[in-house]
Amino acid sequence: MTMLGHDEPWRQWRDALQGERMHHAWLLAGRRGLGKMRFAEAAARELCAEPGVPQPQGPHPDVHVLTHLPKDEKEERKREEGRPYEVKRNIAVAQIRAMQQRLTTRPTLGSRRAVIIDPADDLEKSASNALLKSLEEPPAGTFFLLVAHRPAKLLPTIRSRCRVLRFPSLGEAELTAWLAAETPDADARTREAAVRAASGSPGAALEFVERDLAPLDRLMTEIVRQGDQSFELRGQLAEAIGARPDRERMTAILDLARSVLAGQMTGEGRREWSNLVDAHAALVRLAGEAPTYNFDPGLLVMEIGTLLASAAPASERADA
Repeated sequence: MTMLGHDEPWRQWRDALQGERMHHAWLLAGRRGLGKMRFAEAAARELCAEPGVPQPQGPHPDVHVLTHLPKDEKEERKREEGRPYEVKRNIAVAQIRAMQQRLTTRPTLGSRRAVIIDPADDLEKSASNALLKSLEEPPAGTFFLLVAHRPAKLLPTIRSRCRVLRFPSLGEAELTAWLAAETPDADARTREAAVRAASGSPGAALEFVERDLAPLDRLMTEIVRQGDQSFELRGQLAEAIGARPDRERMTAILDLARSVLAGQMTGEGRREWSNLVDAHAALVRLAGEAPTYNFDPGLLVMEIGTLLASAAPASERADA
Protein backbone atom coordinates (compact mmCIF):
# COMPACT_ATOMS: atom_id res chain seq x y z
CA MET A 1 0.00 0.00 0.00
CA THR A 2 1.39 3.38 -1.00
CA MET A 3 1.03 6.34 1.34
CA LEU A 4 0.57 9.93 0.21
CA GLY A 5 1.42 13.21 1.86
CA HIS A 6 4.92 12.19 3.00
CA ASP A 7 7.02 14.25 0.57
CA GLU A 8 7.51 17.25 2.84
CA PRO A 9 8.19 15.21 6.03
CA TRP A 10 10.78 13.17 4.09
CA ARG A 11 12.42 16.33 2.79
CA GLN A 12 12.74 17.78 6.28
CA TRP A 13 13.98 14.49 7.73
CA ARG A 14 16.66 13.93 5.08
CA ASP A 15 17.82 17.54 5.20
CA ALA A 16 18.37 17.04 8.93
CA LEU A 17 20.17 13.74 8.40
CA GLN A 18 22.57 15.40 6.00
CA GLY A 19 23.13 18.38 8.25
CA GLU A 20 25.88 18.88 10.78
CA ARG A 21 23.68 18.16 13.79
CA MET A 22 20.66 15.87 13.89
CA HIS A 23 17.98 16.81 16.41
CA HIS A 24 17.59 14.09 19.05
CA ALA A 25 13.76 14.11 19.34
CA TRP A 26 11.06 14.29 16.69
CA LEU A 27 7.30 14.61 17.01
CA LEU A 28 5.35 13.07 14.10
CA ALA A 29 2.01 14.87 14.30
CA GLY A 30 -1.18 14.31 12.33
CA ARG A 31 -4.54 12.59 12.53
CA ARG A 32 -4.82 8.82 12.72
CA GLY A 33 -4.40 6.89 9.47
CA LEU A 34 -1.86 9.11 7.68
CA GLY A 35 0.97 6.56 7.80
CA LYS A 36 3.04 8.22 10.53
CA MET A 37 4.14 4.91 12.05
CA ARG A 38 5.09 3.56 8.64
CA PHE A 39 7.18 6.70 8.14
CA ALA A 40 8.76 6.38 11.61
CA GLU A 41 9.89 2.81 10.98
CA ALA A 42 11.43 3.66 7.62
CA ALA A 43 13.05 6.83 8.95
CA ALA A 44 14.49 4.97 11.96
CA ARG A 45 16.11 2.34 9.73
CA GLU A 46 17.56 5.09 7.54
CA LEU A 47 18.91 6.81 10.65
CA CYS A 48 20.62 3.64 11.88
CA ALA A 49 22.14 2.74 8.51
CA GLU A 50 25.88 3.32 8.24
CA PRO A 51 28.28 2.81 5.32
CA GLY A 52 29.87 -0.62 5.35
CA VAL A 53 27.53 -1.98 8.03
CA PRO A 54 25.14 -4.67 6.70
CA GLN A 55 21.54 -3.88 7.57
CA PRO A 56 19.13 -6.67 8.64
CA GLN A 57 16.20 -7.60 6.40
CA GLY A 58 13.92 -8.22 9.40
CA PRO A 59 13.51 -6.18 12.59
CA HIS A 60 16.42 -3.86 13.27
CA PRO A 61 18.10 -4.49 16.65
CA ASP A 62 18.75 -0.78 17.12
CA VAL A 63 15.16 0.31 16.43
CA HIS A 64 13.09 -0.01 19.60
CA VAL A 65 9.29 0.36 19.46
CA LEU A 66 7.10 1.14 22.48
CA THR A 67 3.36 0.81 22.09
CA HIS A 68 0.28 -0.17 24.10
CA LEU A 69 0.41 -2.78 26.79
CA PRO A 70 -1.30 -6.07 25.89
CA LYS A 71 -4.88 -6.32 27.09
CA ASP A 72 -5.25 -7.79 30.54
CA GLU A 73 -6.75 -11.30 30.31
CA LYS A 74 -9.42 -10.55 32.90
CA GLU A 75 -10.53 -7.41 31.07
CA GLU A 76 -10.53 -9.29 27.77
CA ARG A 77 -12.79 -11.95 29.29
CA LYS A 78 -15.22 -9.25 30.42
CA ARG A 79 -15.33 -7.88 26.88
CA GLU A 80 -16.03 -11.30 25.43
CA GLU A 81 -18.86 -11.81 27.94
CA GLY A 82 -20.39 -8.44 27.14
CA ARG A 83 -19.81 -7.00 30.61
CA PRO A 84 -18.57 -3.46 31.33
CA TYR A 85 -14.80 -3.29 31.05
CA GLU A 86 -11.94 -0.84 31.04
CA VAL A 87 -10.02 -0.48 27.81
CA LYS A 88 -6.35 -0.78 28.67
CA ARG A 89 -4.73 1.34 26.00
CA ASN A 90 -1.75 3.07 27.49
CA ILE A 91 2.02 3.13 27.60
CA ALA A 92 3.13 2.54 31.16
CA VAL A 93 6.03 3.94 33.13
CA ALA A 94 7.46 0.42 33.47
CA GLN A 95 7.87 0.31 29.67
CA ILE A 96 9.74 3.61 29.66
CA ARG A 97 12.04 2.49 32.46
CA ALA A 98 12.75 -0.81 30.70
CA MET A 99 13.61 1.15 27.56
CA GLN A 100 15.90 3.45 29.54
CA GLN A 101 17.70 0.43 30.93
CA ARG A 102 18.29 -0.91 27.41
CA LEU A 103 19.72 2.44 26.39
CA THR A 104 22.55 2.09 28.91
CA THR A 105 24.25 -0.36 26.51
CA ARG A 106 25.83 0.48 23.15
CA PRO A 107 23.92 0.13 19.87
CA THR A 108 24.22 -3.34 18.33
CA LEU A 109 25.23 -2.63 14.72
CA GLY A 110 26.44 0.95 14.48
CA SER A 111 26.69 4.18 16.44
CA ARG A 112 23.02 5.15 16.37
CA ARG A 113 19.71 3.79 17.58
CA ALA A 114 16.12 4.95 17.47
CA VAL A 115 13.22 4.74 19.91
CA ILE A 116 9.73 4.93 18.40
CA ILE A 117 6.78 5.59 20.73
CA ASP A 118 3.36 5.05 19.14
CA PRO A 119 1.05 6.66 20.07
CA ALA A 120 2.96 8.99 22.35
CA ASP A 121 -0.27 10.76 23.31
CA ASP A 122 -1.28 7.57 25.17
CA LEU A 123 1.61 7.80 27.63
CA GLU A 124 0.56 7.58 31.26
CA LYS A 125 1.41 10.70 33.26
CA SER A 126 4.19 8.94 35.14
CA ALA A 127 5.51 7.52 31.86
CA SER A 128 5.55 11.03 30.36
CA ASN A 129 7.58 12.33 33.29
CA ALA A 130 10.03 9.45 32.99
CA LEU A 131 10.40 9.99 29.23
CA LEU A 132 11.07 13.67 29.79
CA LYS A 133 14.28 12.79 31.63
CA SER A 134 15.56 10.91 28.59
CA LEU A 135 14.64 13.78 26.29
CA GLU A 136 16.46 16.26 28.53
CA GLU A 137 19.61 14.13 28.68
CA PRO A 138 19.49 11.68 25.77
CA PRO A 139 22.06 8.87 25.71
CA ALA A 140 24.75 9.33 23.07
CA GLY A 141 23.62 8.23 19.62
CA THR A 142 19.96 7.84 20.67
CA PHE A 143 17.11 9.48 18.78
CA PHE A 144 13.42 9.54 19.65
CA LEU A 145 10.48 9.52 17.24
CA LEU A 146 7.16 10.24 18.96
CA VAL A 147 4.07 9.41 16.89
CA ALA A 148 1.06 11.45 18.03
CA HIS A 149 -2.51 11.64 16.73
CA ARG A 150 -3.40 14.24 19.38
CA PRO A 151 -0.12 16.07 20.11
CA ALA A 152 -1.87 18.57 22.39
CA LYS A 153 -2.22 15.74 24.94
CA LEU A 154 1.56 15.54 25.34
CA LEU A 155 3.24 17.44 28.14
CA PRO A 156 4.25 20.91 26.91
CA THR A 157 7.77 20.18 28.16
CA ILE A 158 7.93 17.10 25.91
CA ARG A 159 6.64 18.99 22.88
CA SER A 160 9.15 21.77 23.46
CA ARG A 161 12.04 19.32 23.19
CA CYS A 162 10.91 17.87 19.87
CA ARG A 163 11.23 19.02 16.31
CA VAL A 164 7.79 18.65 14.73
CA LEU A 165 7.08 16.82 11.47
CA ARG A 166 3.50 17.55 10.41
CA PHE A 167 1.61 15.07 8.26
CA PRO A 168 -1.17 16.75 6.27
CA SER A 169 -4.58 15.28 5.54
CA LEU A 170 -5.27 14.61 1.87
CA GLY A 171 -7.65 16.61 -0.27
CA GLU A 172 -10.87 14.93 -1.35
CA ALA A 173 -9.83 14.51 -5.00
CA GLU A 174 -6.44 13.06 -4.10
CA LEU A 175 -7.93 10.68 -1.55
CA THR A 176 -10.65 9.57 -3.98
CA ALA A 177 -8.09 8.72 -6.66
CA TRP A 178 -5.86 6.90 -4.18
CA LEU A 179 -8.72 4.85 -2.75
CA ALA A 180 -9.94 3.87 -6.22
CA ALA A 181 -6.48 2.52 -7.01
CA GLU A 182 -6.21 0.67 -3.68
CA THR A 183 -9.74 -0.81 -3.73
CA PRO A 184 -10.66 -1.42 -7.39
CA ASP A 185 -13.33 -3.99 -6.46
CA ALA A 186 -15.27 -1.67 -4.15
CA ASP A 187 -18.36 0.05 -5.55
CA ALA A 188 -18.31 3.79 -6.15
CA ARG A 189 -20.93 4.56 -3.46
CA THR A 190 -18.87 2.78 -0.81
CA ARG A 191 -15.73 4.67 -1.79
CA GLU A 192 -17.63 7.96 -1.79
CA ALA A 193 -18.87 7.33 1.75
CA ALA A 194 -15.39 6.24 2.80
CA VAL A 195 -13.80 9.45 1.55
CA ARG A 196 -16.42 11.53 3.34
CA ALA A 197 -15.94 9.66 6.62
CA ALA A 198 -12.13 9.63 6.46
CA SER A 199 -11.64 13.41 6.55
CA GLY A 200 -8.45 13.18 4.51
CA SER A 201 -7.00 10.06 6.15
CA PRO A 202 -5.99 7.24 3.73
CA GLY A 203 -5.88 4.70 6.55
CA ALA A 204 -9.37 5.59 7.76
CA ALA A 205 -10.77 5.45 4.22
CA LEU A 206 -9.24 2.05 3.58
CA GLU A 207 -10.53 0.74 6.90
CA PHE A 208 -14.03 1.96 6.00
CA VAL A 209 -14.00 -0.10 2.81
CA GLU A 210 -12.40 -3.16 4.37
CA ARG A 211 -14.88 -3.14 7.26
CA ASP A 212 -17.79 -2.63 4.82
CA LEU A 213 -19.27 0.32 6.72
CA ALA A 214 -21.40 1.61 3.81
CA PRO A 215 -24.62 0.03 5.19
CA LEU A 216 -24.02 1.85 8.49
CA ASP A 217 -23.60 5.11 6.60
CA ARG A 218 -27.04 4.70 5.03
CA LEU A 219 -28.63 3.76 8.37
CA MET A 220 -27.10 6.75 10.15
CA THR A 221 -28.22 9.16 7.46
CA GLU A 222 -31.78 7.89 7.68
CA ILE A 223 -31.74 8.07 11.50
CA VAL A 224 -30.81 11.75 11.32
CA ARG A 225 -33.63 12.31 8.82
CA GLN A 226 -36.29 10.53 10.89
CA GLY A 227 -35.23 11.85 14.29
CA ASP A 228 -37.55 10.67 17.08
CA GLN A 229 -39.31 8.26 14.73
CA SER A 230 -36.11 6.29 14.06
CA PHE A 231 -36.37 3.90 17.02
CA GLU A 232 -36.51 0.79 14.82
CA LEU A 233 -33.59 2.00 12.72
CA ARG A 234 -31.55 2.66 15.85
CA GLY A 235 -32.10 -0.94 16.85
CA GLN A 236 -30.90 -2.04 13.42
CA LEU A 237 -27.84 0.18 13.79
CA ALA A 238 -26.97 -1.30 17.18
CA GLU A 239 -27.36 -4.81 15.79
CA ALA A 240 -25.20 -4.00 12.76
CA ILE A 241 -22.44 -2.49 14.91
CA GLY A 242 -22.47 -5.36 17.38
CA ALA A 243 -22.60 -5.34 21.15
CA ARG A 244 -18.83 -5.68 21.65
CA PRO A 245 -16.98 -3.70 18.98
CA ASP A 246 -13.22 -3.43 19.43
CA ARG A 247 -11.55 -0.05 19.78
CA GLU A 248 -10.55 0.22 16.13
CA ARG A 249 -14.07 -0.55 14.90
CA MET A 250 -15.59 1.86 17.40
CA THR A 251 -13.20 4.62 16.28
CA ALA A 252 -14.17 4.04 12.64
CA ILE A 253 -17.88 4.10 13.52
CA LEU A 254 -17.55 7.34 15.49
CA ASP A 255 -15.69 8.90 12.54
CA LEU A 256 -18.51 7.79 10.28
CA ALA A 257 -21.22 9.19 12.58
CA ARG A 258 -19.43 12.51 12.77
CA SER A 259 -19.09 12.67 8.99
CA VAL A 260 -22.83 12.02 8.61
CA LEU A 261 -23.56 14.94 10.93
CA ALA A 262 -20.99 17.14 9.18
CA GLY A 263 -22.76 16.44 5.88
CA GLN A 264 -26.05 17.57 7.41
CA MET A 265 -24.43 20.70 8.82
CA THR A 266 -23.23 21.78 5.38
CA GLY A 267 -26.28 20.62 3.41
CA GLU A 268 -28.43 23.07 1.49
CA GLY A 269 -31.57 22.03 3.36
CA ARG A 270 -30.33 22.87 6.88
CA ARG A 271 -32.60 25.10 8.92
CA GLU A 272 -31.44 24.51 12.49
CA TRP A 273 -27.84 24.00 13.58
CA SER A 274 -27.94 23.74 17.36
CA ASN A 275 -28.93 20.07 17.60
CA LEU A 276 -26.42 19.08 14.95
CA VAL A 277 -23.60 20.96 16.63
CA ASP A 278 -24.44 19.54 20.06
CA ALA A 279 -24.61 15.97 18.74
CA HIS A 280 -21.36 16.40 16.83
CA ALA A 281 -19.63 17.71 19.97
CA ALA A 282 -20.91 14.74 21.95
CA LEU A 283 -19.51 12.31 19.37
CA VAL A 284 -16.16 14.10 19.47
CA ARG A 285 -16.18 13.63 23.24
CA LEU A 286 -16.95 9.93 22.89
CA ALA A 287 -14.15 9.50 20.37
CA GLY A 288 -11.68 10.98 22.83
CA GLU A 289 -12.92 9.10 25.89
CA ALA A 290 -13.57 5.65 24.44
CA PRO A 291 -9.93 4.47 24.65
CA THR A 292 -9.56 5.22 28.34
CA TYR A 293 -12.78 5.07 30.34
CA ASN A 294 -15.08 2.42 31.77
CA PHE A 295 -18.04 1.77 29.54
CA ASP A 296 -20.51 -0.84 28.43
CA PRO A 297 -19.97 -1.19 24.67
CA GLY A 298 -23.63 -2.02 24.10
CA LEU A 299 -24.79 1.17 25.80
CA LEU A 300 -22.21 3.19 23.90
CA VAL A 301 -23.57 1.84 20.62
CA MET A 302 -27.10 2.85 21.66
CA GLU A 303 -25.85 6.32 22.60
CA ILE A 304 -24.52 6.85 19.07
CA GLY A 305 -27.98 6.16 17.65
CA THR A 306 -29.60 8.47 20.19
CA LEU A 307 -27.23 11.32 19.35
CA LEU A 308 -27.87 10.93 15.64
CA ALA A 309 -31.64 10.99 16.19
CA SER A 310 -31.44 14.03 18.44
CA ALA A 311 -29.62 15.96 15.70
CA ALA A 312 -32.65 16.10 13.39
CA PRO A 313 -34.15 19.62 13.37
CA ALA A 314 -37.79 19.46 14.43
CA SER A 315 -38.93 20.97 11.13
CA GLU A 316 -37.21 18.18 9.18
CA ARG A 317 -38.20 15.12 11.19
CA ALA A 318 -40.36 12.43 9.66
CA ASP A 319 -43.33 13.31 11.90
CA ALA A 320 -43.13 17.04 11.23
